[in-house]
Amino acid sequence: MKFNFKPMTLLAVLTLSFSLASCSSTKKKEVNDNQTMESVGTDAAALELNADSDSGKAGPIKTVFFGFNSSVLSSSARETLNANAEFLKENPSVEIQVEGHCDERGGVQYNLALGERRAVSVKEHLIAMGVNSSRISTISFGKERPVAFGHDESAWASNRRGNFIITAK
Repeated sequence: MKFNFKPMTLLAVLTLSFSLASCSSTKKKEVNDNQTMESVGTDAAALELNADSDSGKAGPIKTVFFGFNSSVLSSSARETLNANAEFLKENPSVEIQVEGHCDERGGVQYNLALGERRAVSVKEHLIAMGVNSSRISTISFGKERPVAFGHDESAWASNRRGNFIITAK
């Protein structure tokens, strides 16, 4: 079978094909760093299971960072956790796991304990902000899962964190 398309017909078919291909039944929200939670929305259904805050895939839930050898929440960390708590209170079906992480300095056992204190510190703050404790689990990875691999303060600061994983939505 041989097809003889005129250039205008072929152009019309291609244009229609590209237009239909660009249509989608699902809409993805694009979020940049300077948008607020209100502009992002609070739709828990849009979250992916096992999405994490380190990668930015946990919606408006953000990672918090800690000082050297500390599980004390800074004012910046408390602000981030307050926003995370608001999202969680507005979405009562969302459950999270808080991962405590450390930088590469110190021994394995010491950093596992410090990571646990960090995760518990985050959990306690969220509970104080009104999030039900049964929705929050904790785990420590110590220094075993860095996000930055350098051997300087910048890398270490990036690794001293509380990461959030969406475990139910």
